[in-house]
Amino acid sequence: MKADKTALIFIEFQNDFCKPGGKSYDSVRDEIARNHTIENAVRLLAGARSKGVHIIHCPFVLNLDWAEGKEGLFKNVADGRVFEANSWGGAIIDELQPLENEIILKGKRGINAFEHTDLAQILADLGVENVGVAGFLTNVCAQATAWGAYDRGYHTRLIPDACGAASQEIQEYVEKEVCPLFGATPRVDKFLAGLE
Repeated sequence: MKADKTALIFIEFQNDFCKPGGKSYDSVRDEIARNHTIENAVRLLAGARSKGVHIIHCPFVLNLDWAEGKEGLFKNVADGRVFEANSWGGAIIDELQPLENEIILKGKRGINAFEHTDLAQILADLGVENVGVAGFLTNVCAQATAWGAYDRGYHTRLIPDACGAASQEIQEYVEKEVCPLFGATPRVDKFLAGLE
């Protein structure tokens, strides 16, 4: 993959998921430790930056008006006030702080980062052909965004060792059964090695 035609999307690397005291941290703590999710994401970001990949940070921002009346996941997020705007929990973690030339996607309030955002237009404007996805949760927003890219015709890779799930069983299922459907299951080092 040509680096200048590649975008790497970092989904919800926010304190509420990634740090002790975060509102959703306990749900992923054990698995992100086992999978070395944060360390792998840091290595992925550094390597991608060094090769000139387009970096897109994609935080979830709680929108209570939009979440009103929703069930399941969105109700839980709203009830718990997870990823509140301008809060410590909603902030991107220190290890992955965006640089000035990197994009922070605005408006993500759903599962697929292409919905309610300008992601499709951003990728088109950048001339992107390849999309890599890392982040949270492996089987929810990361996977949904990867499918969104794939459906739009992008050469897509979900990078499992830079993702985090609620259990090892879920993580392994996505890695073994879902990632190959995009064409390959690249871990961080393999993804970076494939960039020209």
